[in-house]
Amino acid sequence: QVQLVESGGGLVQPGGFLRLSCAASGFTFSRYAMKWYRQAPGKERELVAGISSSGDSTSYADSMKGRFTVSRDNAKSTVYLQMNSLKPEDTAVYYCKCRYLNKDYWGQGTQVTVSS
Repeated sequence: QVQLVESGGGLVQPGGFLRLSCAASGFTFSRYAMKWYRQAPGKERELVAGISSSGDSTSYADSMKGRFTVSRDNAKSTVYLQMNSLKPEDTAVYYCKCRYLNKDYWGQGTQVTVSS
């Protein structure tokens, strides 16, 4: 079965950085695009970034452009989110998602807290 497991979250000071990972299993990872989302307390889940199956194409929400970088290692079936210049408003639970056979699969999420 499809499984997505995020890791790498934690507490970081404003201006700091974190690298999130999402390890995938249960499907042919290299054939599918992947996306990162986040959900802050009291807010709707929002799209953060996306990456094509090959990794050649990426996209970002406007507020993340220039600060976040999405990448993937198909040999390791893992997608990454490098987050730099973090702000308190980046505090949220971060999720990875794939769409496989017309169904969305989500990981359990990893908490990112940006605070001094």
